[in-house]
Order: sequence, then structure tokens, then C-alpha cells
Amino acid sequence: MDIRAVTENYSVSEQITPEDIAEIKNQGFKSIVCHRPDDEQPGQPAFGDVAAAAEAAGISIRHIPVTSAGLTMEAVDQMVDAVEEMDRPMLGYCRSGARSTAIFKNAEAKM
Repeated sequence: MDIRAVTENYSVSEQITPEDIAEIKNQGFKSIVCHRPDDEQPGQPAFGDVAAAAEAAGISIRHIPVTSAGLTMEAVDQMVDAVEEMDRPMLGYCRSGARSTAIFKNAEAKM
């Protein structure tokens, strides 16, 4: 798992697994936002499985999928809500971290 800081309170990663949650918690993350649609790629962990592990560890989590069609204003608005409502530091993840970075930067511009 390659976690990269975007700001002091927001970092991004490639796809995480339920088994990664303990390390994410150990690194101090208090919330997670998934920007990857389920079934985007064969073998990808389902959001529900990652969410169950996160919730069991006391980490809040949301699903704001961004498809290959690109960012929508609805997704950006949902990300604004997530940033404003969820505890930080926050980890965003997708396939590579690029969508998680882009949606955060768009949300940050709206705040």
C-alpha cells in the first residue's frame, strides 16, 4: 500500500483491502473515502467488504464512486460534504490514487 500525502489531513492510495485497515488505523487515519466503483476490475475487493473492516476498526467510511467518464458535480459535492463532516486525517482511494486526488482538489476549490 502506497499512501501519499496531498495535504496535512488528506492522503491518497491505490486500492486497499480489508486486510490493510489495521495498518491504516495504525497510521492514524480516522476516515476513508472510496472513489472506485465496485466491479471496475476483476478481483477488486468490494466496497462493502472494505467498509465492514473499517467500521469494525472504528474508522468511518463513504463510497463516492468516480467512473472513467470523469468527475461529476454531484460527486464533487458529496466529497465536499465528506471533507466537512468526517474526521481527519482522511484517506481517499481508487485504482491508483489519481481520481482520489482530483476529486479532493475539486472539492477543496469549492470550500
